[in-house]
Amino acid sequence: MEMPALTAALLYKKRWDIELFFKWIKGNLRLKHYFGTSPNAVKTQIWIAMATYLLVAILHKELKLPGSLHRTLQILSVHPFEKIALHELLMKNEFRIPEAGKLNQMELFDL
Repeated sequence: MEMPALTAALLYKKRWDIELFFKWIKGNLRLKHYFGTSPNAVKTQIWIAMATYLLVAILHKELKLPGSLHRTLQILSVHPFEKIALHELLMKNEFRIPEAGKLNQMELFDL
């Protein structure tokens, strides 16, 4: 109660900016939990996630990839499980659902 109202308002605004930053991190960098609890571990994980995000954003822009940046991030996150070259996968404009006869996976209740 001894603090001036303007100072309290500025502190609250900074707190809100921090909340928005962490909301952005959770939405874009997919950091759901931290692997370490020390301040250094948390900062390191945030910096790595931000660097990765920026590298993908640069890749997306420089290669003029189709679709959104979110789509590119999704493709890169599942690429290790695909049997197609990364460049071909990223440049693909249209995705087709494979025909039922060509699926390489059993149906859930096909036992």
